[in-house]
Amino acid sequence: MNTQFEECLKACLECMESCNVCFDACLKEDDVKMMASCIRLDRECADICALAVKAMQTNSPFATQICNLCAEICEACGNECKKHDHDHCQKCAEACYRCAEACRKMAS
Repeated sequence: MNTQFEECLKACLECMESCNVCFDACLKEDDVKMMASCIRLDRECADICALAVKAMQTNSPFATQICNLCAEICEACGNECKKHDHDHCQKCAEACYRCAEACRKMAS
């Protein structure tokens, strides 16, 4: 298995975990309405990361396209999370940006 592949798998798994943690923590914030976009993108991002992991593991012929889409969604999620001062949002944003970068490398 090549190292870019390994790196991308690891980044996707970490991002998925961060998004799930952020999603759960956002639901407990006082102003849940304000966190709606963050919650929605956390879900979307965790899902595409899981799909990307599966695509890479099964050597899917669509792995490149899925990783490209994953990078886009990770970036959108990172941008949304970055707007919020909560620790879980800031950590999630970092994981999202790392994953976006790893997916782009993987897909290129």
